Amino acid sequence: MNSASVAAAFQKLLPKNLPPGLSTRPANLYQVLSRYAADGVGRRVYQTRWATKGITDCYWIVTRTSLKNNGTHGKAWGRLVWRGKEVSLREERIRGGLKYTWKNGVSGAPTPTTLVVP
Repeated sequence: MNSASVAAAFQKLLPKNLPPGLSTRPANLYQVLSRYAADGVGRRVYQTRWATKGITDCYWIVTRTSLKNNGTHGKAWGRLVWRGKEVSLREERIRGGLKYTWKNGVSGAPTPTTLVVP
């Protein structure tokens, strides 16, 4: 049994509409942080547009949050790591929380799509 078939079996067990806490889809910063314990403090998050631009190894380390409206709005603070080097000397406000799409993890180059030629 390969990993693809195991993943497909698990997908069949889950409901079609996942609760927000189980979703891995990109969303605004506050929705992504609200999925985790302590409102995402200690997590690494990045803007999805960084990966599409080929900017790798960049992320924010969340140090403090203040969420409201069930995690759809709020404020977040953290330290920026840009291309593997921490550039924030101290905690700073994370900008663009509602404007851009965010994801948990570290930015990486987008995976190339493979074409199937018959």
